[in-house]
Amino acid sequence: MDNPERARILRIMIEASDILIVGGGLNGAALALALAQTGHSVTIIDSLAETTRKNAAFDGRSYALALASQRLLAAIGVWEEVVANAQPMLEIKVTDGHAGFGPSPFFMHFDHAEIEEGPMGFMIEDRHLRRAFLESMQGFAAITRISGRSVTAQGHTEAGVAITLDDDAVIQGKLLIGCDGRNSGTATRAGIKRTGWGYDQTALVCAIEHELPHYGIAHQFFMPPGPLAILPLTGNRSSIVWSERTETAKRINDLPKAEYLQVLRPRFGDFLGDIRLQGDRFTYPLNLSVANSFIDEKLALVGDAAHGLHPIAGQGLNAGLRDVGALAEVLTLAGRRGEDIGSALVLERYQEWRRFDTTTLAMATDAFNRLFSNDNSLLRIGRDIGMGIVGSLPGLRRGFVREAAGLTGDLPKLLQGRAI
Repeated sequence: MDNPERARILRIMIEASDILIVGGGLNGAALALALAQTGHSVTIIDSLAETTRKNAAFDGRSYALALASQRLLAAIGVWEEVVANAQPMLEIKVTDGHAGFGPSPFFMHFDHAEIEEGPMGFMIEDRHLRRAFLESMQGFAAITRISGRSVTAQGHTEAGVAITLDDDAVIQGKLLIGCDGRNSGTATRAGIKRTGWGYDQTALVCAIEHELPHYGIAHQFFMPPGPLAILPLTGNRSSIVWSERTETAKRINDLPKAEYLQVLRPRFGDFLGDIRLQGDRFTYPLNLSVANSFIDEKLALVGDAAHGLHPIAGQGLNAGLRDVGALAEVLTLAGRRGEDIGSALVLERYQEWRRFDTTTLAMATDAFNRLFSNDNSLLRIGRDIGMGIVGSLPGLRRGFVREAAGLTGDLPKLLQGRAI
């Protein structure tokens, strides 16, 4: 290790931060910004090198941000950096059917015009969002970033917590927060177990260019093996999240690009004209995984470290940002009252706020996936009639639109677009 790097780590050891965040992805970065803006000092440890995150090229990965999540990004100063690359979602069309046979005549159609607040959400590419977070964090002296390092151990001290990195550096703080994904090392080292199961489904993820404009309309087409989501990006492009049985998905993903498109086309249809792949292709095994506790002594879990959901409703990142808003609010208000931000009493407020909501969402996405990812004729009749009823009742439609926009429930201030 060179002398400047060693000196920097020694300085961190002496000037311990209030809060240590493990995980430099979107949730970790959002939480660091939210906390720094309310007076907390934060050290964020990212196992990826900063150049890897900053110089990422387009790879097909994108996120569906609910309107409430967009408000959080605006409140922490990130939205202005990405708005030029964000595609508003103005309508959502939900249909049921078989590949190559077209959709059922019963469907649900949600229009942002049914609410007053604006678009239901926005599509934004991964590369733009990550770069914006990096640039925003650089503007805060209260945020210390350590890139390209992994945590190997964690424990408690008289003052709070300490973590050890893979270069033997030790960093101290008052509270440790795990934002390190479904296979969270932070949760594992704390002995927190998880409850969940697999679906024998794998998501095929890619981006496509198409001849005709999408007009900001998102499509969800339910087929027996799993749903196909067509999500509008800027320009004549869309993000595809396409679920198949795991064995089938592997065979499809291994195909050359031309043959991959041949499999996709009958599922996709021709309503956007000719299509072609843009960027790389990815696969993600689908499962449900919820931590048995979101907190431990001097520790909290956020995002996928706390809950991994089926992407059927596109709520993964949105649920994580709700965690961010709730935890930032709980810790900030506790600090203003002079409480120990790492105390069990304070952390329990965060768990009470988020655990029931998240567990309910997890069960709902699980039930929805099981209801639609099959070819049972009786279930198909029932769900098609149900979609027709929802689509024909303005009050129900409006409720679904508000839910899709993330405007329901006990919203943290940041997701209301307000400062803490």
